[in-house]
Amino acid sequence: MCRNRICAGFALVSAIFLLLLMAALGAFMVSFTSTQHASSTMDMESSRAYWAARAGLDWGLYQVLDPLNATVVPPGSGTWPNFPACAAGSPVFSGLLDGFAVTVTCTFFDYTEGVKSVRVYQLQATANKGGVAGNPHFVERQLTATAGKCRALDGVASAGYECP
Repeated sequence: MCRNRICAGFALVSAIFLLLLMAALGAFMVSFTSTQHASSTMDMESSRAYWAARAGLDWGLYQVLDPLNATVVPPGSGTWPNFPACAAGSPVFSGLLDGFAVTVTCTFFDYTEGVKSVRVYQLQATANKGGVAGNPHFVERQLTATAGKCRALDGVASAGYECP
């Protein structure tokens, strides 16, 4: 047992040191927890952005791959082969999906291979949320897809624009 002032002072310094150490440890844990929470939230938002972009891309692919979206013209006419069109370079869809701004753009290129006319579509879907880039809560995902369709130039219609 220590009964002088030196021992009492040493105990007080030790107690203050331990209190400061515990306070620093508590502050670190609060900071670590809030960082983990923010990271988890951004992970979920990133996944939601991916699926919003995927839905937009699927919608765009359906628009150009569905044979019913082509104009109906007889084989051999001046407008044959009749492919579904997309507004080249401009958004074919722009709107909100589950809080995400989704934009789908489409471009196409036409080629001739033997007796087949081929149209290649390039679609891009972008989904974002949180304003502008630089905002700590901004999230964006962009997906692209390429699809093609064939029609015979000789006027023989193949079912569903299939490429052999």
